[in-house]
Order: sequence, then C-alpha cells, then structure tokens
Amino acid sequence: MTVPRVPGAQLRYGRVALALSFFVQGAVFALLVTRIPAIQDRYGISDALLPAFLAAVPVLAGAGSLVTEQLVKRVRPGRVLRAVQPVVCLALVVVGSVGSMTQVAVALAVFGLSVGALDASMNMLGVSLQRAYGRSIMLGFHAAYSLGGIVGASLAWAGAYWELSLGLLYGPVVALLAPAALVAGRWFVDVDGRAAEGCEDGTAGADAPLVMRLLLPLCLVMAFAYIGDSTVSNWSAKYLQDVLGSSEQLATVPYNVYMVTTLLGRAVGDLGVRRFGAVAVVRAGAVAAAGGFAVVAAAPGAGSGMAGFTLLGLGLCVIVPQTFAAAGRQVFEKHGPGAADRAVARLNIFNYVGFLIGSPLVGALGEAWSYRGAMLVPMALVLVTLVYSRSFGAPEARYGDGHERPRTADVG
Repeated sequence: MTVPRVPGAQLRYGRVALALSFFVQGAVFALLVTRIPAIQDRYGISDALLPAFLAAVPVLAGAGSLVTEQLVKRVRPGRVLRAVQPVVCLALVVVGSVGSMTQVAVALAVFGLSVGALDASMNMLGVSLQRAYGRSIMLGFHAAYSLGGIVGASLAWAGAYWELSLGLLYGPVVALLAPAALVAGRWFVDVDGRAAEGCEDGTAGADAPLVMRLLLPLCLVMAFAYIGDSTVSNWSAKYLQDVLGSSEQLATVPYNVYMVTTLLGRAVGDLGVRRFGAVAVVRAGAVAAAGGFAVVAAAPGAGSGMAGFTLLGLGLCVIVPQTFAAAGRQVFEKHGPGAADRAVARLNIFNYVGFLIGSPLVGALGEAWSYRGAMLVPMALVLVTLVYSRSFGAPEARYGDGHERPRTADVG
C-alpha cells in the first residue's frame, strides 16, 4: 500500500488551513467553558441542574463522533469539517443570545453534537496530512488549538472585566472566526481522497471488533490523559486556594500556566518525535505528568503547587496528539485509510469519557478522603501510559528528514 501523493504546495496550504481550524476550535471552546458561571446566571440554571447541562455537552459530543465515524464512509472528512465548524461557531452565539433555559439547552445540544463531529474530522485530517508529510506534524495542530484556547480564555476574561453581555462578547468574536474557518475550509486537503474506502477494502463490518481490539490500549491512554486534563481544568483553582492556602487571585494562575506550558510543549513536541521517536516522547510525557501530580499532592505551599501544574502541562500535552497519530497509523497499515478515519472517530469518544469521569472522580475522592490523596489517582492512571507505550510504535523508530530509517512508513 503506497502513501498517496499530492503536490507539496497543496500540502502546505492544507496544513496551514487545518492549523487555523484547530485554533478557531480552541478559541470557541474556551469562550464557552470559561463563561459557564455567566451562562448559569443569565438563564437561572440552578446549582443542582448545572452538572446535567455540563455533562450533556461531552455526552452529545461522543454521539457526534459516532455519527461521524459512519458518515466518513461516504463523505470525506474535509467536507464534514467545513460543514460543522460554522455550526459550532453559530451555536456559541446562540448560547449567549437566546431568552430561555429551554433554548439554551437546545443550543448546547447542537454545540455538543457539532463539536464531536468537528473534533473527529479535524484529527482525521491531521493524521492523514502527517502520513503524507512522512514526519510528525500532529503536535503542531494541537499547539494551534492550545493557542486558540489561550486567546479565547483571554477574551472571556476581558468580557468579564468589562462586564460585557454574553451576546456582545460572542457576537464580534464569531463574526471574525466563522468567516476565517469558512475560508480555511477551501484549502483542506483530504490526502487519501476516497470517502468509502472501508466498504471497498473489506475493513467494515466483520473487522470492526478486530479494529477495536487494536485500539483498546490507545483508548485507555486517551481516557486517562483527559482525566488528568480535566483534573487540572476543574480543580486546580480550588486546590490552590482551599488546600494550599493561596489567595483567590493567585488560584486562577495554575490553569493559565498549564495552558501556556501545554502550548510550549506542543510547539516543540514534533521536533522531539522526529529526533527521538513517539515512544520516547510519550514515555517522557507520562513520567513528567505523573511527577507533576506528585509535586501537587505533596506541595507545602502555592509556589510549589504551581510548579507541579507547570510540569503537568509539559507532560500531558504530548500524549493526546500522539495517541491520535498512533491510532491512525496502526489501522491504516492494517486496513487502509477509510478504516483509519473511522478509528480516529472512535478513539475521539474516549476524550469525552475521560472528561466526564475526571472531574467527579477527583471531587468524590477529595470529599471522602482528601484532595491531596485524590491527586494520586490521575497520577497513577497517567502512569498506565508506560504500560501501553509500545502501542505508539517501535521504540527505535525515528521521525523526520535525516532521522527516518530507510523505507520506514511510521509517521506517528
């Protein structure tokens, strides 16, 4: 099976366009999640009802990813992404502009379903572009997502500082981002160029259990990584303030530091994969993330706690992009590009599984035991990545020009 060839200029345009799509998605998602308290106040959502609203979004996103798994049998991932990204942007505007709790529930449902399809199709395109490039570029796309998240969170902070309404905050931002996404969509590159490959090469139907068995270690790694990520996003501020005795203002810093270190780690991570291989980078990331949780759990004060969250960002940031890359590569080698796309969609579900489990798990353990002890659970789960590290490729494999072995096809 040969790797499809497309002109180099087209690949470069496709890479930039997809990076912009990742950036837009990071900004839009951050604008939603960082303004949850304002959404709750605007629509009178009670504290008892809020968890149901929050859980519904990742559940529906998982459903959207499942639908996309079936959809790409007939429609190319690039077309799916072009269709759903404007819907996600518009759903954000609706969330900030409607007049009742029922209407905002519908808007969040549309947002969740569309996000699932968007996340799946974005990563499908990223995996196929990486395969065409023949070297690691996947971390760069996720770095663009992290940058978008930082920009979105900063805009949300500015909106809160100037007391802007949700509609006034979301409207102008989406008016810029949605057209940018539409323009970028013209340059997406579906490298493999076949929509129903799985139906033609025998990878659908009977082979689905075999594909799932192949993916299972990576699905666990994905879920555990997002348990760690959701622990930081949901509990870092409370942990620093209630356990380590920081001020309310200082308690907002760890997640910002975590986002910045995630961006930095992903920005240089592809170079590490090309030089040392995916297995070594993922192992180093897992050890660093576990070390970060250990530092947080043992921290005597706020300063050392923030150091732990910094180390966490540098460690966790490499695992998710490389998990997508490894899944796409493994299934492509055995079953072809159509099956690889569907494998990415299926794997994508487990990021929502981890998100759903992580926050309530740490909260329950913190209340029943201690929040210091609760930090040891995601630490242990992240270390499971070491057990499955060989799923990311041969440890001796190298990536990128000048480092790849002759005839290597391993581009994860």
